Amino acid sequence: MSTPPAEAVLSADGVRRLDARLERAGLLDLAMEEAGRAVADAAHACAPTGRLLLLAGAGANGGDALVASRHLHALGREVRVLALEARHPLTVHNRARLDAVGVEVQPLTAAQLGTEAPGAALIVDGLLGTGFTLPLRPPLAELVRELNAAHRPVLAIDLPTGLDAGVSTVEGEAVRAAWTVTLSGWKIPLLFGPAAHHAGKVKPAELRLPPGWALDEALASRPALAEIGSWLPRRFADAHKGTAGRVWVVGGHPGTVGAAALAGVGALRAGSGLVTVHSAAQVPLVMPELMVRRQADLGAALAAVPAQERPDALCIGMGLGPDAPELARTLLGWRLPAVLDADALQPELAGVGHEACVWTPHPGEAARLLGTTTPAVTRDPVTAARALQERLGGVVVLKGGPSTVAHPGGVWISRGGHPGMASAGMGDTLAGIIAALLGQGLAAPQAALAGVSLHARAGEIAAERFGYGLSASDVSHELGRAWAELRPG
Repeated sequence: MSTPPAEAVLSADGVRRLDARLERAGLLDLAMEEAGRAVADAAHACAPTGRLLLLAGAGANGGDALVASRHLHALGREVRVLALEARHPLTVHNRARLDAVGVEVQPLTAAQLGTEAPGAALIVDGLLGTGFTLPLRPPLAELVRELNAAHRPVLAIDLPTGLDAGVSTVEGEAVRAAWTVTLSGWKIPLLFGPAAHHAGKVKPAELRLPPGWALDEALASRPALAEIGSWLPRRFADAHKGTAGRVWVVGGHPGTVGAAALAGVGALRAGSGLVTVHSAAQVPLVMPELMVRRQADLGAALAAVPAQERPDALCIGMGLGPDAPELARTLLGWRLPAVLDADALQPELAGVGHEACVWTPHPGEAARLLGTTTPAVTRDPVTAARALQERLGGVVVLKGGPSTVAHPGGVWISRGGHPGMASAGMGDTLAGIIAALLGQGLAAPQAALAGVSLHARAGEIAAERFGYGLSASDVSHELGRAWAELRPG
């Protein structure tokens, strides 16, 4: 069975480049036909009965709505179409096609929308797409207010009107959709909140475009879980603890010893053969299989470790305290695969890392590393993750829902997870998981995304068992089931 292709994540510029390429190939009209058909199929599925109201803007998004109207009419559905004056050549062309099959198009005004909306089983929002940039101006802002005030289910084409394709924020009026059909690929506001809250359930359209063209123009991609699962190591019958990866967790400080312990448990549950926590504090033995080495002068003890006794991977920083930068600098000099988290995420370590490093900041830590604000990071997480990767080197996991993984070859955006995972210790567990995968031989980019994916799926499984509020330990206990799902057999 072939592995599903990765899904593209497109910026507005990427969509423009893709459209230009399709136009040069004489395929843009066919692409709009495909998009309109996909929207019609989605609308028919979301509202199998009742009158459908389609709103068409002046640009290509409006053209998609007009094509969808024609397909819905062909299915025998009752459709009403309200449209702004068409400007895009294909929108003009498809309005003429709609006239030819006998579907009447009425001018779109707030008053007309207020009249038509109450009786509609579904409203299709084809007002604005990826070409929109903030802010939303009259009269479209008035139309959006009227649409939201109608309190009818909305299916948005590509993006709910009022969302900017490049950012996760909502600034001003924006349509609140129940569903969004995304065309050619995902966009930032469909993946990251608070904009994603306006998109409802996202339905990627299966457009029959030339393979790989959307990915060629992508800002980032979302590899399929089947591909990610294929990266996970497979053990042979003659495996033993020495061949399953040795991980050292360097962390823990009086008052924060639990962080190092959680990282150690994450590494064990993700398959490490031997996990040792090195700390200046007394770390609780939360699992008897977890080895703990307390050293009063941790820096001196680590500096004295001969090369032949060093582990396969390091996990540095969880609750490590003020000595973290100096210790991290020493350990990075070993040139071993390493995860740096929490206290080891310090600006002075920029340039000290190497290609096998994985840095795992949350947005607040990322803002400090970049010298900016947390809202600036969350507004455009892909740009922030790229900037961090360029500054720090190696691989960066910008944690969130979803997480963004920036590596020398590009950017990946993760799948899955559960909001109940927004609790203390989750990042420590994730750091241990990634370190375990590094210790078992995965390259840093694959270890980072596979670790995030295992963690996310384990969180989903834990939520099925425990409900909404999850602890990091709950998630660790489900890593075995998550692994079995990602890498069956």
